Amino acid sequence: MSARADTVGIVGAGTFGTALGSVLARAGRRVILYSRDVAVVEAIQQTRRCPRLPTAQLPEPLEATADARKLASEARFLVLAVSSRDVRTRARELGDVLDGSHIVVHAIGALPAPADQKGKTGSGTHLVNERVSEVLLDGMPTQKVGVLAGPALPADLAQSIYSSMVVASRFDEVVSEGRRLLSAPPALRVYTSKDLVGVELASALAGAYTVALGLADGLSLPTGPRAVLVTRAVAEASRLGQAAGAEPRTFAGLAGLGSLLVRSQQGGDKSADYLLGRRLAEGIVTADASRTEGARAALAAVELAASLKVRMPVLQGIAAVLTGKLEPREAAQQIGDTVAFEE
Repeated sequence: MSARADTVGIVGAGTFGTALGSVLARAGRRVILYSRDVAVVEAIQQTRRCPRLPTAQLPEPLEATADARKLASEARFLVLAVSSRDVRTRARELGDVLDGSHIVVHAIGALPAPADQKGKTGSGTHLVNERVSEVLLDGMPTQKVGVLAGPALPADLAQSIYSSMVVASRFDEVVSEGRRLLSAPPALRVYTSKDLVGVELASALAGAYTVALGLADGLSLPTGPRAVLVTRAVAEASRLGQAAGAEPRTFAGLAGLGSLLVRSQQGGDKSADYLLGRRLAEGIVTADASRTEGARAALAAVELAASLKVRMPVLQGIAAVLTGKLEPREAAQQIGDTVAFEE
């Protein structure tokens, strides 16, 4: 293998991208962490710490750069770890420097933001059948794309606490290279799947349902109803996935149920989606559907469910709270009344 083939490029020096880079570098993998923010790149080079995740030590096998052409020339395998709101812009930018030999997997647990007719992010209706991988295919010359998802929190990766993820793609080369390059046992184990649609949707819906569990805990729902909420969430996610062409069992795996349980764990670090749900329930913040990836995923998935004629009362309840149509306690009652009569 060449040095380029053995190097992992990470696009985005946010919390997850930095944490992933740190665990791979500690395992001896050469990593190039790309950020358009020159100040972040300089901080990493000078202090071996990223300002956005200062708890993660960044060993020498990790390099930082603001030069996209350097990234493309020195790393064949790339992980896109940016906000769903930025994915269209980043895909077009990377499309200018990548070629058909590159492999790109995204670690974006949401559905892409809507685009207007000019391809720019806008305020119109979501392209309800579009997923992040399809945005990548539209903006990049390579066809070898996939997704990286699962119950791995940045704080755990930064501290080398055991984590697992799954890489999915329709291409055997993508999943085999993903497993080879991203596995860093015992800190990070990477599994594989061919169900690209299922893993993408499961990851996005896990974020949406994490908001719901935050709401439930903020409303002090007992353990029993909380467990029902989890099981019904997985069941309705599976229905949506099957209607979209995914394998239903994927939603009970690492990207779906696994992510949901870790993101909403009792005690320890909480995800932004979970904290949003808690704060909405406690009246600390007002309804805002754009606050987190899970919140944005909830609205996009409701549109997808409507287009596929799939009934999803839990997801609809989340969306109603996020858009200010229902108060959290009203939504909880409505969801409870609905799922009580489901098989």
